[in-house]
Amino acid sequence: MSVARFPIESNDTNPKRARVEIRPVLGFSDEDKIETIQPHDDTLVVTVRIGGYDVKRVLVDQGSAVKVMYLDLYKGLGLRLEDLTTYNSYLNSFEGKTVIPKGQIRLPTQTGSEVVEVKFIMVDAYSPYTAIVARP
Repeated sequence: MSVARFPIESNDTNPKRARVEIRPVLGFSDEDKIETIQPHDDTLVVTVRIGGYDVKRVLVDQGSAVKVMYLDLYKGLGLRLEDLTTYNSYLNSFEGKTVIPKGQIRLPTQTGSEVVEVKFIMVDAYSPYTAIVARP
């Protein structure tokens, strides 16, 4: 005859908690303005989650009419040129030069707790940034 043995119950009455990943939300309070000259015109460069990856060096440009993604980031996300759809307008660079986009693509983008689909215009041009977005 076999006897079933059960593990001894512990006296730990604390319930187990699931791990929850908390990502910081981009925001500023009045305390953040202390010792700054207002209105400021400093460049805001952030990390944004695009296509499931944390993408660094994303420029937030209040005056930008489109969201721009540069070729290095596009390739780094594992996307192919065949994934692009047509975009039939030219863009002007910060230097005033005309840039011909390679196409456009919609990708899930997260800046806070909400994920939204964002249409990026992909360009093959030099930039110290990986992407340009309007205010999140």
